[in-house]
Amino acid sequence: MAHTKRKNDRKNDRKNDRKNTGRTGPTGASRARGERRALRREVPCTVGLLADEQDFAAMRRYRSFTFADHRRYLRQIDGLLRSLAGEGAHTAVALFDPEDFAEYCAEMGLDPDTAASRSRFTAHIASTGGAVLPYTGQPVAHLVPQLVNTAVRRATWEYATMTLAELGACADCGVDIGRASFDRASRLLTHLIERAGPGTHHIVCSVPTPDEQLLAALHVQRPPTGPARLDASESAEFVTVLAAGIALDSHGGVVLRTTGTDAPDRLHGWQLRDSGLAPLSEGQVFSAYCTDAHTGEPLSPEPGVEYRAGFDLGIEDADIHR
Repeated sequence: MAHTKRKNDRKNDRKNDRKNTGRTGPTGASRARGERRALRREVPCTVGLLADEQDFAAMRRYRSFTFADHRRYLRQIDGLLRSLAGEGAHTAVALFDPEDFAEYCAEMGLDPDTAASRSRFTAHIASTGGAVLPYTGQPVAHLVPQLVNTAVRRATWEYATMTLAELGACADCGVDIGRASFDRASRLLTHLIERAGPGTHHIVCSVPTPDEQLLAALHVQRPPTGPARLDASESAEFVTVLAAGIALDSHGGVVLRTTGTDAPDRLHGWQLRDSGLAPLSEGQVFSAYCTDAHTGEPLSPEPGVEYRAGFDLGIEDADIHR
């Protein structure tokens, strides 16, 4: 009897072992998959995007790039972004430039006709501060113009920064012209915002240079009390472009559009002159807005808008040595 009992006990133990093993296997695999999914949410992802058909066509010369239609490609990108966001991962979109990609591959000794090289270049864009935007669920149709605008703003800022850096120091006094112009532009913007008063302000600076027309825009919220609210990056870009205009003694200008509650929008304008902003008259502001810049033909005034003279910024004159 004792022998039979021990035999039955061993048999039951083996059954229990098999049962436990059967449960533990799938449970362990499921746990591992869950852990990998959790880790995947910790890993940021950047997707390279070919914004226009010309860039898309340039990439089609690579055999490993299998897409044939730009619209279908954008739809697939849209689906990919939604899928990645659904996994909980932080996802960003980078503007993919084929010319920059080819140069990058040549410099790094990479074969450009591989998905790995394209992926590596996309990571390079994100790490070097290129045109990258976080994906927050917006459709690709909205992402494309946002990316292009980001790229233009970055190129404008880089050009203006390079212009200031190349000016060097004043031969007479040793003052760094770029730095002095930047400081001057910062003070001008501060006074402009202070004297604009409460409201929502949109400020645009336009500076012609020998190579291109520089444009910078700044959105400012000025509450009735407390400091103004503005984006730090936009502010730095605006000041840099304005500083380039000051340093080059450009015939550029600044326009301020103010939107308030229960009142028409107000437009004010200034012209860059003698390292400062000289107010334009009401007629000059009207003429600037109501004249086609390309043809010189008159344009109809915008309804619900008041064209006003620029106001004095209350800042002393400065002599920026060149």
